Parts: sequence; C-alpha cells; structure tokens
Amino acid sequence: MTFSRRIISAATFTMALVALTSAANAQTKGGGKRGKSSLHWGPAPDAFPTGAKMAVEKGDPTKSGEFVVRLSFPDGYKIPPHWHPTDENVRVRSGEFLVGMGDVLDASKTKKMVPGDSGSLPAKAHHFALAHGATEVSVRAMGPFAMTYVNPADDPRKKH
Repeated sequence: MTFSRRIISAATFTMALVALTSAANAQTKGGGKRGKSSLHWGPAPDAFPTGAKMAVEKGDPTKSGEFVVRLSFPDGYKIPPHWHPTDENVRVRSGEFLVGMGDVLDASKTKKMVPGDSGSLPAKAHHFALAHGATEVSVRAMGPFAMTYVNPADDPRKKH
C-alpha cells in the first residue's frame, strides 16, 4: 500500500470513528433521541408542591447512586426554600426557571435560567425556584433523593 493510500485509509478510519463516537455520545446524553414523549410521566413525589410532573431518565432516585429526572412545572409554580443532602445539577430544557438562594422565597433575588442553561448547587445550599411559563428541567444528583424545607410549614408532606 502506498504512503498516500495509508494516509487516506487512516483519515477515513479516524473520521468514521469520530462520527460513531459522536452518535453514541449524543444518544447517551439524550441528544434529541429520547424525547419527552418516550419518557413515562407521572405526578412528582409528594415532597414537591402539587402540580409538578416527573419522569425518570436514568437511575432510581429512591436508591443510592446517580439518577437523572425531568421535572415539568406549570406557569407560576413555586418551590419554597429547601435543601438537599447531595449536590444538585440542573439543566433547563424549556421555559424559564428562576432560582434564588436563601431562606425566604423572594422573586426579586432570583437568577433567570433559560433553555440550555445549567447550574450546580452544593449539598445543603438553601434555595428556591419559580417557573415562568411552562417549564421543564433535568436534575442530576446522587440518590436517594431527599428534600428538606427550610420552613417545615412549607413541606407539602406535612399538609396531608
């Protein structure tokens, strides 16, 4: 095989490998292959105020280990100040997600996140959120999932 044929063969092989790797990564990351309709949606756990919906993308939020869930919120939905025992990574998929830090829900102290935005919150960080428009987010964290409200009176589980 001549030197130029070897170069062409190597280049072709490399391009094919890059294409296959990109396709595999897109599928692993949900790159449009696993749309909203392929997820099994239901009411969010009772730790969330009524009105939220949830679907599990990966893992099991009730067990130890990494999980990814999608949460869907109607316009005006509010999650009072709370914290989680593990780090939380959020990515906005649609709508506007307003996130604030602290012990009091204050819409004027939020950061607006739009589709494509992502952020992380460290374990035990007190935060709150509001949905502006119908909003969907992906949340990645380590399980088991737990949510503690800063003000126990805000906890929907205590209102039943």
